[in-house]
Amino acid sequence: MASMDKRIAVVTGGNKGIGFEICRQLAHRGLRVVLTSRDAVRGGEAHDQLRGEGLDVVFHVLDVDSDDSVTALAASLEKEQGRVDVLVNNAGIMIDTPRKGILDESLAVFRKTLETNFFGALRMCQAIVPIMQHGHYGRIVNLSSGLGQLDEMGDGTAAYRASKTALNALTRMVATAVKGDDILVNSMCPGWVRTDMGGPNAARAVDAGAETAIWLAMLPHGGPTGGFFRDKAPIPW
Repeated sequence: MASMDKRIAVVTGGNKGIGFEICRQLAHRGLRVVLTSRDAVRGGEAHDQLRGEGLDVVFHVLDVDSDDSVTALAASLEKEQGRVDVLVNNAGIMIDTPRKGILDESLAVFRKTLETNFFGALRMCQAIVPIMQHGHYGRIVNLSSGLGQLDEMGDGTAAYRASKTALNALTRMVATAVKGDDILVNSMCPGWVRTDMGGPNAARAVDAGAETAIWLAMLPHGGPTGGFFRDKAPIPW
């Protein structure tokens, strides 16, 4: 059982990239981090690396596409940790067909993308928010993208764009649903980051891409909720 004075953070897709860095930075700030990954081997390796750095990290296999997997994680968290204070919905995919736009992309690509990027985050919120409500505290950070902004919406990577727009809507709805519980729910855009998804030519290092997510995860009482942020500043929806 976790000590009651130590906050517990859950990070989806924590085995690499921005998710891994978020796990590291939250642990450095004194939280116990539950690193989750669909791939048991890669997740275990990421866990071992952070434990080797002296950080308080535990590992749990999680497939956000699976109702059973998410339910099992929530049950484990209640039993083993007794609380959840921070949820970072980082797990995401971008599988759009190169050079195909909204009029040509297959519905199968849209469905698979939405299953992970939107329904995965929705499953996590439905499973974890009740635990947060029991403790009257929570911080939820949804890893979105500027590509999901309606303000500058274009074509290309259409399934990914649609999934992140839907994720932003989820942020607004959950923020409204939990008002009064000291549960703050926000979306953030990490910018173009050097990860497997962003590629080697991206402008930002991974630690810079994680910075706003960490800030939102550590918001004080009365902090912003239902917002969309980049570089710790609000951006248009």
